[in-house]
Amino acid sequence: MLSYEGSHVPWRRIDDEELRFLLTESVTLENKFENPCPSWLSNKTWNEICNASELPRMKGFKEHFERNYLRWKKMYEDSDPLGSRPDGWKDNQISDLQGLIITRCFRPDKVTSAVMKFVVKRMGKEYVDPPTFDLEKSFIDSNSSTPLVFVLSPGSDPMASLQKFADAKGQTLITISLGQGQGPIAEKKVKDAAIAGNWVVLQNCHLAVSWLPTLEKLVQDHLSNPQNTRQHFRMWLTSYTSEKFPAYILQTSVKMTNEPPKGLRNNILRSYLSYPINNADFYRGCRKTLEWQRLLFSLTFFHALVQERRNFGPLGWNVSYQFNESDLIISVRQLQMFLNDYEKIPIDALLYLVGECNYGGRVTDERDRRLINSLLTIFYNHDVYKKPGYKFSPESSVYYIPDDAREHAAFVDYVKSLPIQNDPTVFGLHENADIAKANRETRELFEGTLKTLPKEGSSSAIGNTEMVQELTNDILDKLPVPFRVEEVCFRYPVQYDESMNTVLLQELGRYNTLVAVIKNSLNELEKAINGYVVQSAAIEEVYKSVLVGKVPLMWSEKSYPTNKSLASYIRDLIVRIEFFQTWIKQGQPKVFWISGFFFTQSFFTGAMQNYARSHKIPIDHLEFDYEVILSSEQEIEARPSRGVYISGLYLEGASWDYEKSVLTESVPKVLFPKMPIIWVIPRLIEDSQEDRASTTYCCPVYKTSIRKGELSTTGHSSNYVLGAMLPTEKPPVHWINRGVALLCQLDD
Repeated sequence: MLSYEGSHVPWRRIDDEELRFLLTESVTLENKFENPCPSWLSNKTWNEICNASELPRMKGFKEHFERNYLRWKKMYEDSDPLGSRPDGWKDNQISDLQGLIITRCFRPDKVTSAVMKFVVKRMGKEYVDPPTFDLEKSFIDSNSSTPLVFVLSPGSDPMASLQKFADAKGQTLITISLGQGQGPIAEKKVKDAAIAGNWVVLQNCHLAVSWLPTLEKLVQDHLSNPQNTRQHFRMWLTSYTSEKFPAYILQTSVKMTNEPPKGLRNNILRSYLSYPINNADFYRGCRKTLEWQRLLFSLTFFHALVQERRNFGPLGWNVSYQFNESDLIISVRQLQMFLNDYEKIPIDALLYLVGECNYGGRVTDERDRRLINSLLTIFYNHDVYKKPGYKFSPESSVYYIPDDAREHAAFVDYVKSLPIQNDPTVFGLHENADIAKANRETRELFEGTLKTLPKEGSSSAIGNTEMVQELTNDILDKLPVPFRVEEVCFRYPVQYDESMNTVLLQELGRYNTLVAVIKNSLNELEKAINGYVVQSAAIEEVYKSVLVGKVPLMWSEKSYPTNKSLASYIRDLIVRIEFFQTWIKQGQPKVFWISGFFFTQSFFTGAMQNYARSHKIPIDHLEFDYEVILSSEQEIEARPSRGVYISGLYLEGASWDYEKSVLTESVPKVLFPKMPIIWVIPRLIEDSQEDRASTTYCCPVYKTSIRKGELSTTGHSSNYVLGAMLPTEKPPVHWINRGVALLCQLDD
C-alpha cells in the first residue's frame, strides 16, 4: 500500500505489518505481563500496548508506558488525545501510522478523526470532503447504452430529484418498482422506452435478485447495440448494495450516490428547502396558521431525529430502518389535511398515523416500536402550539420552536443558526453515546479498509502462516475435553420436578458440538498448512479469519451469538465451559452466571417451569418479578426458596444507584457498568402488585450488544431474552429514549 507524504514529498510505502496491526484485532490469547494500573486501564488496552510493542519499529513502547503511566493517563483522559501524547519515547520520532496505532490502543473513539487528519496530511483535503451530488454531470458522462446506477443509502431517495431533472430535460420518466413478478413487465418497459427514446427507472434492484441475470443480459446483449436504442433513451437503476448485483453493469455504468444530509441542522434544512414544504402555495394552504407552522417544524425535527439516531447503532435503533423523504411528505400532507378538516386538532389520530403507519410501518422490532412512539409524543402534543418557546430537549436550550418565526424564510434562518455538531442529549441519549458511536465508526472503518487490502506477498504470507499455526496450536492446547454427557445424565437425570437438569444436559450437548467443530476445523487447517490435505474453501475462510482475529464463519454457525474478537471469544468460551464444569462437580450454583448459557431463554423457561410444577399452576398464568440484590456472590449462602439468582449482566445507556437501588444516569466514559445480582421471582399474573408503570422500566435483556437478530414467531428478536422490570425515579420514557438495555455479554 502506498501513501503520499505531502504535496512536495515523493510517495513512499507504508509498513504492511503496522497497517495490518492497526486494522485487525489482537490474536494473543494470554498476556504474561501484569497490568500496571488496572484502576483506570482496561485489560484490553494493556494487551494492545503489549502487542504493539512487538512491532519492530515500536520496541520499547510498553516499557516507556510502565515508567510513565501517569503521563500516558493524561492522554487517555484528554478530549484531544492526539495533542497530549507524552514526550520522551523514541525521541518523538513516531511516524503518523504509529501515532494512529497508539490512538487505537488508548482511545479507539478518536481514531476516525485521527485517520481524517492522516489522510489530509498525506493526500489532501479533497479526499475527505465528498463531492456535491450533481445529476447533470453524471448525465453528461452517460449515453443510451450506459445505465446510470443510484447506490442507495438509508434516508436518501433520489426519485424526487430525478423526476425534477427529467422534467427539466423534457423527458418522459417511466418508473417500475421491482419485486416478485415484476421482471417481465420491467423488461418490456425497458425495450419500449429504448425504442421511444424515453427514460426508464428500475427501482430497488436488490429486491429482484433472481431477475438480475436477465437484467445483465438485457444490458449486455440488447442495449449495448445502438440500433436497439434511440439517442435520448436512458436507463436508471436504484439499488442498495448487494453481492448479487451484476458485475458487468457495475463496470459499464455511471454510478452515483446521494448521501442523506448529516446532522439535525442539515436534515431539517433539506426538508424545508424540498417539495412540498418549499412550495409557497402549499405552505400557506392551512387555515390554522400558527398550529400548522409549529407542528410542521416539529414534524421535520422528528424526521431528522429518527434518521440521525441510526448513527448511534443499537443505542439509537435495534434495526437500522430506511426512513426517508416519502415518510415525511405523506405525514406533512396528512397534518395539513387534518388541520383544515377538523376544528379541534386530533393529536391522537396524528400520533397513530405517523407512529404506527407512516414511520412505524417500517418498524419490525417491538422495542423500536415502543421507542418511536415515545419519541413522537415529544413532537406531537398540544404544548407544541400552545406553549411559547417549546423545547424539544429538557437538557438543551438550543433546540426549540422559535416564537418569532411566522414565515417559511424565518424558520429557514433559525435552522441555519443551529449548531452543525449535535449533542447526544437532543436525541434523548446520554453523552456516552458519542463514545459508543465513535467506537462503532472506528470498527466499521477498519473492517471496510481490511476488505480492500491486497493479498500478502510471499514473504509476509510465510510469516502469517507461522503466526496462524502458532495460534492454532495455542487454541487446541487450551480447549478442554468434551463433556461426558452420559455420565452427567446419571447424576442429573431428567426429572419432572427439576427442569434445570434438562437445561444443563442441553447446554452440555451444544458446547460439545461447538468444541468439536472448532477442534476439527483447526486440525484440518494444520494439515492443510503442512500440505497433508488440500485446503477447502471452508478451511481457507478459517485461515483468513484467524489471521485477522475474527471468529470463523464455520464456528459461528454452531456457536452462541457473539460479537467478540477471536482471542476474546476463546477466553470467553473457556470460562463458559468452566462454569458448567463447576456446576457438574459442585451441584447447582447459588447464583447462575447468565452470560454462560448457550440458549438463555431455556434457562428462564426452566426456572418458571420448576415453580409451576411445584405449585401445580399452569405456566402461562405466571410471570417474572425482579428484585436487585446488593450482596456479593460470596455473601449469598443458599439458593432462593423460589426463583433464581442471576449475575453476569451489563447495563448500557444507564447505571445503577447502589444507595437508592434504582436506575440512574451513566457515569461519564463508563459505557457498560456491571449490574448487581438480580433475584428473578415467578409469580401469578393476577397477583401483580398495584400498577407500577410509572415507577418501573421494562428493561430489555439481549444476548449481545448488536441487539437485533432474526424475527422469531413470537414477534421478538432472537437476540432478545426478556424484559426485566427495574425500579426508577425518572419516568420510564426517559430510559426508553436513552435506549437502556441489559446485555448478557460484551464485545471485549
